[in-house]
Amino acid sequence: MTLEIERRFLIKNDQWKKFITHKTLIEQGYLSYNLEDWIIRIRFNGKNFKIALKKHIKNFTNYEYEYLIPNNEGEKIMSTLKNIIKKERFFLEVDQKDWIIDCFKDKNFPLEIAEIELTEEKEKVILPSFLAKEITGLKMYTNLNLTKHPFSKWERTI
Repeated sequence: MTLEIERRFLIKNDQWKKFITHKTLIEQGYLSYNLEDWIIRIRFNGKNFKIALKKHIKNFTNYEYEYLIPNNEGEKIMSTLKNIIKKERFFLEVDQKDWIIDCFKDKNFPLEIAEIELTEEKEKVILPSFLAKEITGLKMYTNLNLTKHPFSKWERTI
């Protein structure tokens, strides 16, 4: 994928669980630490490792390039990283649209974020009733920021 166009939301209740089609566990870490530059991420989904390069373009559109790497190389890279995010990712189908819910673990528990990928920024989306505040573009909720400033250490205002 070259362009990633997504919107992100906090969750207000468990009504999303009835839409689950499947789930996976994810561990990811970062090889870069500047949100304003290219972000380099490694992710393990329980089967394989992928390296991703992401760069914010505008609004809620990013460049995103993702590449499979050999598991032994992924394990070596991941073992050198200090801040790893762990999350359970649920895949949903709601009103014929694919949604993702990330339920963060460890230092970022109990944060839950919903995401939808769009084909264009102007695409109309019916927002499900389980969504709360939109957090698209809020840097404090990026996965990279959560590795540096875990949700469990935030003062709760949500």
